[in-house]
Amino acid sequence: MTKKKILLLGASGLVAPHIIGGLEQHYQLRLADIKPNPDGRPVRQVDVTDYHQVLEAARGMEAILNFTVNRGDPGLSFAVNVQGAHHVLRAAVELGIRKVVHTGPELVVPHYRHEFDIEDAPLRGGTGYYSYTKYMSLELCKAYARIHGLQVIAFLFAGLAPRPKAPLHEQELPPFTIVWEDLVEACRLAVDIEPVPGNYQYFNLHSHKGHGKFLLDKAERILGYRPRTQAGQLYRRPA
Repeated sequence: MTKKKILLLGASGLVAPHIIGGLEQHYQLRLADIKPNPDGRPVRQVDVTDYHQVLEAARGMEAILNFTVNRGDPGLSFAVNVQGAHHVLRAAVELGIRKVVHTGPELVVPHYRHEFDIEDAPLRGGTGYYSYTKYMSLELCKAYARIHGLQVIAFLFAGLAPRPKAPLHEQELPPFTIVWEDLVEACRLAVDIEPVPGNYQYFNLHSHKGHGKFLLDKAERILGYRPRTQAGQLYRRPA
């Protein structure tokens, strides 16, 4: 069976290099970034703030995964997080690419620190510049899905980590931590689902259901996502 052709933007960042190997088992990837890949993989140099570079990188692709981000620089963070997202969505429309997978930080934890069993809390951009730029990018995703019929899925998370291989001592997996293997599976489910209900869906994503705080019911119901990490086993101790 022919693998789908996927453009992966931000392929040399803090997240994507950890999931490329898993995604390559399912898709034919075109890696793109403004800097070399830390694992030495061939990367097409693409500046997401330049629309024409994004457009050319996306030609011939069947879906786009956007893992680009800038946090520290006020000018660049708007250019990458907001304008860059706009360029991705615009290029998808121009080229007839139906599926876009967008990523960003969780936008609920600070407002629900003392709550439990939260399934689909309204997102809040807050007053932090970085988080608000990502919130704006989600509004763009929603608008493009509504107006142009794009199939857009957004994954929101915080900590990312390898799968724990032994019981945890004097530590825990914080809420909204997702392990690499679970993120690979979530991306696979997002690319393959057709159609996306309402054309646009966001998912608060993580790997640790044991906290009982931020539920994964929506991701399970719509995507079929279930964490592979058996978190309860990480806290077992000999009696």
